Amino acid sequence: MRRYGLAATIALAALALFGVSAALPVFDGRVNGADALRTGGLAAGSVVALYALWLNDRRRRVEERRQELEGDRTELDRERIADERFARAVELLGHEADQVRVGALHALAGLARSSPGHTQTVLDVLCSYLRRPFAHPRYDGGEWERDERNAADRELQVRLTAQRLVTDLLPEAAPDAPAYDLDFTNATLEYFDLSGRRIGTLVARYARLFHDNNLSRCEVLGPVWMTAASTHAGGRFRCRDAVFRGRAQFAGVEFGGPVVFDRSVFHGVANFRGAALHSQVSFAGCRFEGVAKFAEVTCADADLDALLGEAAVVSERE
Repeated sequence: MRRYGLAATIALAALALFGVSAALPVFDGRVNGADALRTGGLAAGSVVALYALWLNDRRRRVEERRQELEGDRTELDRERIADERFARAVELLGHEADQVRVGALHALAGLARSSPGHTQTVLDVLCSYLRRPFAHPRYDGGEWERDERNAADRELQVRLTAQRLVTDLLPEAAPDAPAYDLDFTNATLEYFDLSGRRIGTLVARYARLFHDNNLSRCEVLGPVWMTAASTHAGGRFRCRDAVFRGRAQFAGVEFGGPVVFDRSVFHGVANFRGAALHSQVSFAGCRFEGVAKFAEVTCADADLDALLGEAAVVSERE
């Protein structure tokens, strides 16, 4: 096409040169031969200049397309490398050495930071690791051999690393921050701090919570499912100034230690039906903007009506 275009351009330029040079003296007797030839040369040069502009535009479009292809190829290579890193890290989570498992957890977190599109998948893997059955002497008591106790201590360090990385990967509560889902069904958690984080859906059915776990100042956009979760060994559950945008399901929870929901806001249904509160409980300054269900709740520390009387708003109670 470029060869034919060049030939056509030369032909048009020659035609413009001779045509204009011959036509000008005929239509304007004042123009001499030199001026006519000069004007014809300008016309021929204009034709050549237009062809040069077309070539430059064509070259520019080809270069842009080449850059787009290189960008697509680079992105595909980046995704392939990320997938390989992810697969390798997940494989190492089954390694018998605890330091290798810790390294695999950090590799997954690094992948989520460098490739935000993998964040939810990495969080799913971390949550899955925390859902694995786990026992420790200070949880379950009983007689433990020295090797078993040491193995449990090493595994506990791995799990605490997984908890910390989950917290680090969650964005702080802000209107424009993304919201990721967490699933801790049947998980064993200790000193888990999600305070000030933004969460999509939070699932912790039948979770076992030890020592001190914190949801204060967090914002949960989706539903919260903590059905039959429990705190043990006098562990605290702190949930001050939290915002629950969807349904908050705490039915059947058993809190063995102090529980604090001060100034938290429940926009949807708040279901505490059948909850067992064995220690100090506080709902001071809470707002229940949806239906608040407290049927069959047992409080060892104080009367439930007195506790809810401290709440700022209880729009409807069942």
